[in-house]
Formats: sequence, structure tokens, C-alpha cells
Amino acid sequence: MAEKITPAKTEHIACAVCLKDIPASVAFSQEGDEYAQHFCGLECYDKWKQQQTEEPEGNDKG
Repeated sequence: MAEKITPAKTEHIACAVCLKDIPASVAFSQEGDEYAQHFCGLECYDKWKQQQTEEPEGNDKG
């Protein structure tokens, strides 16, 4: 009797921007000071990067 072959379980993580589940093996990552963030593609990465450079609203210095 042949052994039953079962596929290995793929680890999934959530995109830091759109929260879509993606396989860890294809995720783009950005390592921060405290943890790594993962992105499903360059569009989400670019959107996240743009949000990081924008000044938060309500921080008027005047």
C-alpha cells in the first residue's frame, strides 16, 4: 500500500495595508525598528511608504 502524500501547509500572513492573506514565501517585507511588516505587492508597499512620509493631520505647530 502506497503512503498518502499530503501537501505541506503554507504559512500565510496579512498584508500590512490591505490585510489580504498572502503566502509568506511571496510577501515583500519591510523591517522596522520593532517588527517586520509584509506586503502583498509593490502597490501596497508604495501606499504604505507614502503614508509614512506624510505628516499626520492635526499636528499644526503654530
